[in-house]
Amino acid sequence: MASGIRDRVAILGMGCTRFGERWADSADDLAVEAFGEALADAGIEVSQIGAAWLGVGFDAMNIGPSGIPLAMALRLPNIGVTKVENYCASGSESFRGAVYAVASGAVDIALAFGLEKLKDTGYSGLPVRTKGTLFDMVGVVGSAPGYFAQIASSYRAKHRISKEDLKRAMAHISVKSHANGAKNPKAHLRRPITESQALSAPIIADPLGLLDCCGVSDGAACAIVTTPEIARSLGKRDLVTVKAIAISTSNGWELQGSGWDGSYLHTTRVAATAAYKEARISDPKTQISLLEVHDCFSITELVTMEDLGISTEGRAIYDVLDGKFDADGEMPCQIDGGLKCFGHPIGASGLRMLYENYLQLLGRAAERQRKKVPIMALSHNLGGVPSQNVSAVVIVGREDA
Repeated sequence: MASGIRDRVAILGMGCTRFGERWADSADDLAVEAFGEALADAGIEVSQIGAAWLGVGFDAMNIGPSGIPLAMALRLPNIGVTKVENYCASGSESFRGAVYAVASGAVDIALAFGLEKLKDTGYSGLPVRTKGTLFDMVGVVGSAPGYFAQIASSYRAKHRISKEDLKRAMAHISVKSHANGAKNPKAHLRRPITESQALSAPIIADPLGLLDCCGVSDGAACAIVTTPEIARSLGKRDLVTVKAIAISTSNGWELQGSGWDGSYLHTTRVAATAAYKEARISDPKTQISLLEVHDCFSITELVTMEDLGISTEGRAIYDVLDGKFDADGEMPCQIDGGLKCFGHPIGASGLRMLYENYLQLLGRAAERQRKKVPIMALSHNLGGVPSQNVSAVVIVGREDA
């Protein structure tokens, strides 16, 4: 019977580029930038890496249909490099492949990579990428803001919340993320905003305004993983280990029946339940210290708090307004700026979230560092649209947590 991977894999090193409009840099440049930091952090040679996974969401223009470009850019030692795609959860999918390879004993050291040169594709965040004339896996017709605006309306109707109160909570989320991003030298957007600016911003898809939406960024992030025993033999102490990885994919239930009311993400609830079981977490409200969630839009962050069991259903709006998820709050969320301000190069986001949690757990997050060093942290990715999506939940923590 499967026993899970809790504490069977340790993060040896991580790296992350500065996210932003990196017009002058190629995909290779971004890969080398992130990998150089990770390799130095891990304290190993390239020749010691036994396998690699590359997560890419949309960028076939710069990266192509295989892992060969990564192997060439990093001069990897003729090892297997597997390219994976899972929408915005592609970075988390890459991490899952590397972690499972180490946990299974197939390799001693593995590399997980996420990369996207999204600005070069011309992707604006509004149009969809069509797949054919009969069925479009991205959502038939519509736009990402349009779909997530619908979840905002469904949430508001279900919980009988006024539009004004919901807008105020979303504005609080955006103000918080901008304040956090302003302290992060690698973030794309580093300018604080006010609640008034958030509330008066141009409407993109009612009730979502411009400052409720994340931007389009270039960037890369990566992780080098191994067993705790090997990590210690390499001189590592205070290890960050993987407590759980869970991924859940829509199977049509949301669209093909009347059970889903459109106010939450079903796959996030499924993935969170599985991850908590594997990590042996019975009360996430008290056992999780730090959160990085998929805030492609401010409403997504809000409903995700309930889907993860961090907020009681219907009460996330009040937790947000009470400052629970602020940088100095009870359970900080997006302390690095999140997708909203750090940026969202699709394939890199899952590993970027993990990068911040890793730094915080080791007490290395500089100006953003929590005064009380966290012991358990969660990252959450959401790919696709509310009615057709994939959710990933990754929990990491100190080895003795």
